[in-house]
Amino acid sequence: MGEPAGAGLLSGGSAHGGVRPDGRIGASEWPRPDRMAKSLRRIALVVAVATALSKVAGLVRQTAIAAAFGVGIVYDAYNYAYVLPGFLLVLLGGINGPFHSAMVSVLARRPREEGAHVLATINTLVGVALVGVTVLLVVAADPLITLVGPGLDGPRHAIAVLELRWMAPMALLAGLIGLGFGALNAADEFWLPSVSPLLSSLAVIAGLGLLWWQLGPAIALPEKAVLGGAVLAGSTLLGALLQWLIQLPALARQGLHQFSLSWDWRHPGVQEVLKVMGPATLSSGMLQINVFTDLFFASGIVGAAAGLGYANLLVQTPLGLLSNVLLVPLLPVFARLTAPGDRPELVTRIRQGLMASSATMLPLGALMVALAEPIVGLVYERGAFDVQAARLVGGLLMAYGVGMPAYLGRDVLVRVFYALGDGTTPFRFSMAGIGLNVVFDWLLVGGPTPWGLQLPALNFGAPGLVLATVAVNVITCLLLLLALQTRLGGLPLRRWGRDSLLLLGSAVLGGLVAWLVASTVPWPAGLVGKVLNCGLSGGLGLGAYGLLASAAGVQEARQFTVQIRRQLAQRLKPRA
Repeated sequence: MGEPAGAGLLSGGSAHGGVRPDGRIGASEWPRPDRMAKSLRRIALVVAVATALSKVAGLVRQTAIAAAFGVGIVYDAYNYAYVLPGFLLVLLGGINGPFHSAMVSVLARRPREEGAHVLATINTLVGVALVGVTVLLVVAADPLITLVGPGLDGPRHAIAVLELRWMAPMALLAGLIGLGFGALNAADEFWLPSVSPLLSSLAVIAGLGLLWWQLGPAIALPEKAVLGGAVLAGSTLLGALLQWLIQLPALARQGLHQFSLSWDWRHPGVQEVLKVMGPATLSSGMLQINVFTDLFFASGIVGAAAGLGYANLLVQTPLGLLSNVLLVPLLPVFARLTAPGDRPELVTRIRQGLMASSATMLPLGALMVALAEPIVGLVYERGAFDVQAARLVGGLLMAYGVGMPAYLGRDVLVRVFYALGDGTTPFRFSMAGIGLNVVFDWLLVGGPTPWGLQLPALNFGAPGLVLATVAVNVITCLLLLLALQTRLGGLPLRRWGRDSLLLLGSAVLGGLVAWLVASTVPWPAGLVGKVLNCGLSGGLGLGAYGLLASAAGVQEARQFTVQIRRQLAQRLKPRA
């Protein structure tokens, strides 16, 4: 029997199954529920600390870029140049990406001794394909930039082409990174994959530091834009290379690395990885195509691409942290609970993932909407990043905040399908989402045509591009949930929906509290005032949300509140 539907995030539960005739690990190989709970909490803690370090470094990196270039030509061009290599790095090399998820889903259920051979074969097959992609990016950089940014002026186009050629080898590195870190997660090594993006951020920070040391305030001058673009792109490539190199000793220590080519594509493990990885890559790729669509429409809005990059980083910092903490421990759990006898436990874990995503993303999204202006001012407003840039990014951050719950909820559901060996269903919905995103993008920027805007009343500017993506994610999330209900023979959607609505209402009221405090209190000027504004307003908003969600009877919120009270009581208890 599974645990109660209201069980807390990453708590223990029973499981069924055993060692299968083919040697794969069944659910009964799990430790007892109490040990399982401790193991998952330990993994979540490791992932949280490592990801937090990486996200803080990423925020510092983005702050350095903002101070150096603002929303000017260098960073605006970089966002177009980074579309394809960055798309591949996120798609193929990212934690919880399709390469990573496929390796975890397959290797977590197979004996360790098969892992090295499977990884070597997949590395060989993928590596050959990605070398071809790298060459294509170098040779066809000019028309590719025209494709993704048709509205760019001459200088922006030229710098974007240069930056794309610098970053082209990231295509090969992305595949190797994702496969290696997936193998490490399957071997229960979580620290290194989660902390590795720190190296990428440090490389960019170091590159910008050297450039500032040489140029000083002249770093933002138009005549230095080509040099600035080359340094920014080259340091990005160096960061990806370091992410791949750092995993090699860990793979060797786990016995998972073979320094040889392998073409054994008929091996059952290789076939299983390819079966999941192919549709999963296409599915995730379809989602990234939405980024291309957004930039296509953004190319006609000055500074929009740079603004999208800055606002997206503010969203991805908490979203990436919570995504890793939630999905990295749960993905192997999903993979080990695919037998029919494990369905009650699987449903319980799905509930945990979805409710945890709602319970965290809803209040954070509400705070992004309520405190967009002070958050952007605190993080970015210095150097070349002026008040006008802050206003642009603030509007984009509010739009992103509206859709935060759907981003993480969709990822939870997609990973369940991957664990069930079904990459086709998410792919089909992603294909439909591309068409919807094009339609919504066109509508929400006023219906642009060669003859002018056809729907000026719907022209939300750059935030409209974000709202279009939000709408697609919400629709996709609902469709995935209905498909999963059919696949598993029923889910308690009414109860889940009721609790989600209660959390939404609590989040809206908590955001209102934060906005009232931020807008009515006379905060001091300068950095101290911005810190106090964000800290106190956000803290009061989160506190109000927690109390309201707990009072509403949402079991996860009650459990979290009880844990906080216990910890506070222990800390405040006088020592003998």
